[in-house]
Amino acid sequence: MASTATPNTPQKEYADIPGTFVFDADQSAKGYAINAFCMTLLKAPNREAFKANEAEYLKPFGLSDEQTEAILTRQWNRMLELGGNIYFTAKLGATDGLSFQQVAAKMTGMTQEGYAEMMLKGGRSVEGSRTRTEWEKKNG
Repeated sequence: MASTATPNTPQKEYADIPGTFVFDADQSAKGYAINAFCMTLLKAPNREAFKANEAEYLKPFGLSDEQTEAILTRQWNRMLELGGNIYFTAKLGATDGLSFQQVAAKMTGMTQEGYAEMMLKGGRSVEGSRTRTEWEKKNG
């Protein structure tokens, strides 16, 4: 995963957390269009219009090509990387008939049943996964 730092901004101290994108003010600004789109899905007529022609529905939101592709192909983690907030993108999952647990399972590469079992047992172990550096050592 790429760093959140750009040539003009310093590396954030929490950028070394593996497997996640911290939703901060920068991510919020970056993902405004994704999140604005997702919020429209609260209304049934908007969900129907989106499902009728997804690509056309997305045009007025000013999404980047990468954001549009992530939405159309349901790349859940990529949406977060591009500034989406999980609570907003979950509305897209619900539009597709998915529960939050099903979306989370897709994001982790697990089955819904495997994800539920893992969470009932207390979630993922933090051992060896506290920083990207530890993650890379553990996962080669």
